[in-house]
Formats: sequence, structure tokens, C-alpha cells
Amino acid sequence: MTARPAFDKIEIYLIRVLQTLITERSVSRAAMRLNSTQPAVSAQLKRLRQLTGDPLLVRAGNGMTPTAIALQLLDPATRLLDDADRLFSPRSRQRGFDPLASDTTFRIAASDYLDPLFLPELVVQLKRAAPGVRLELMPLSGGFDYRRSLAAGEVDLVIGNWLQPPEELHLGRLMSDEIVCLVADDNPVARSAGTRAWTVERYLACEHVAPTPLHAGLQGAAPGVIDEHLESLGLSRNIVVRSAHFSLIPLMVAQSLLVLTTGRLFCSRYTDTLPVKVVRCPAPFPALTYYQLWHDLTHASASLRWLREQVRDVARGLATHGMVRRRDAASAPNLQ
Repeated sequence: MTARPAFDKIEIYLIRVLQTLITERSVSRAAMRLNSTQPAVSAQLKRLRQLTGDPLLVRAGNGMTPTAIALQLLDPATRLLDDADRLFSPRSRQRGFDPLASDTTFRIAASDYLDPLFLPELVVQLKRAAPGVRLELMPLSGGFDYRRSLAAGEVDLVIGNWLQPPEELHLGRLMSDEIVCLVADDNPVARSAGTRAWTVERYLACEHVAPTPLHAGLQGAAPGVIDEHLESLGLSRNIVVRSAHFSLIPLMVAQSLLVLTTGRLFCSRYTDTLPVKVVRCPAPFPALTYYQLWHDLTHASASLRWLREQVRDVARGLATHGMVRRRDAASAPNLQ
């Protein structure tokens, strides 16, 4: 019969006794730290000597000193106890991520619909708080199956907007935004938007530019959230341009009669740098809500919980800044 390996006979508490004896260099002090008795710790030291084949602690003057073997065992024993603590202690798992010491890689798939400043601000925030981390930023596109990628652990977090996010995923609401239209300053829409002439019918008949849908449907590209809602109302708009490069669409709008329909926060970033104007959308839309989605696979991860908190804080900070900016603009005197 094959003898069982020595480590099959060792329990975690015995490793704790070993570490405490080496650091305290005293059976009596080790017994006090372990809330045990001196005879019990002496018996455990005897057992440890049999398992290691080394005396571990030897007399030195009026005290005891660890042997060279004992000192070699101290680091492995400490690491083993730390790993066991993370393995079995929920509180330790919750506090087990040190951003300043981490060199982990975060993989985020995100649309740039929320705000053109969002991803740059997020990168700055993450690198400031965790300078050693690496980031892989992937675009959401019609060919990217984010649900499969989350389930397979190929991506840690997905950020975007959905009318109905997938039910099998965890979600965190980042912010909600008003749906508006972005048009060129010289577009006739800009002049009629504040009048009764700016009707739903006229809006639908305009030449629209829209982003390429983020996900594929059963019969090819599924509609984005704007067209999905319009379809639910029995309406459809005249889309003449679809672009996978969402951040370039305001440049197209500025030099054409195209109309972009999206969140106010995104549109407002361009009004100071391009000849464009934000106008109300005459079609009835619910608020545009942005989420971060993640899989149950990573739900308990301390590092990814920290990441989700950073994403939430950056999004809310941008939303708050956007609201202050709109309030200041509304209160400014009209010089025209």
C-alpha cells in the first residue's frame, strides 16, 4: 500500500502554529497569540519537527532561535495562510484587491454613444488610481457577441445602452439622458424646431444619420434603440447614412442636412467646436439609459467590483458636469 504524502496529514491550523512559532521564537508567546496552551503548542512543535525532519527552533542563550530550514519555511507558510484566508473568508475576498499594487488586465467593450469624453476620462481615472493595470478597450459592433464573450470570460465588462438589457446578465445603471436631435446651424430644422412646423412627420422625413447597430438580429442587423422604439410606435425614419464611427457623425452633420438622434450629453460636447445645434426631438422617446453589464462569472471578483465602481463614478461625474453646463447655458443672457 502506498504511503500517503506528508501534506495529506497537515491542516491549515498547523501551518498557523508553524508561522507563529517562527515569528515569536517562543513556545509560550506563540501559545498566547494562538489563544492556546503551552503544552498543546509544544505537542504541535513536536509534530512539526517530525513532518519536516528539522528541529525548527533551537536553544540560543536564554531564548530560542529558528533554524535555517525554519526561516526558509516562513515565507511559504505566510503565503499559504494568505491564500487560505482569501479562499475561505468572504470579507478578505471583498478587500482582496489593491489597485496601487495590481498589474491586472481589464477588458472592456464599450460604445462611444454615452459621451465622447467617457472613455478618455475612464482611462485617466483607472491609470491614476491603479497605475500598473493594463486596459483592453473593444468596440461594440454588429459582429461582436458580447453575451457570449462575457460568459466565456473573454471580456470583463460591457458598457452601452439598451431598451431591455439581457436578463441573464448583472447590470448597473450608469445614467439616463434626454433624447434630442443634432443638426447643422444652417439646417432648416434648426429654424423650425421651436415652432409648430417641427412635427413628427417632418422629423421622420428628414435625412437621418444613424450608428451601425451594436448587435445582430435574427435577420441581419437589428435596429438600434432609436429605431427599435420608433418601430414599437409603428413609425420609421428616413436613414440615408449608417456609420460604425459614431464619434465622426457630428462632423457629417455639421456639413449637411443630416439629423442625428441621440442623447443630449453626447450632442452637447460638439456645440462649442462645430457649427451644430441641439434641438428637441418631436417624436416621443423615453429617457436613453446607459448600463454596464457583467456576467455572474465575475460578479464576486474584488478587482472587477472595483472596476465597476470606477466606471460608475466616471459616468456620474460626466453626467453631473453636463447638467451644470446646460443649466449655465440656459441662464446665460441671449446676445443674438
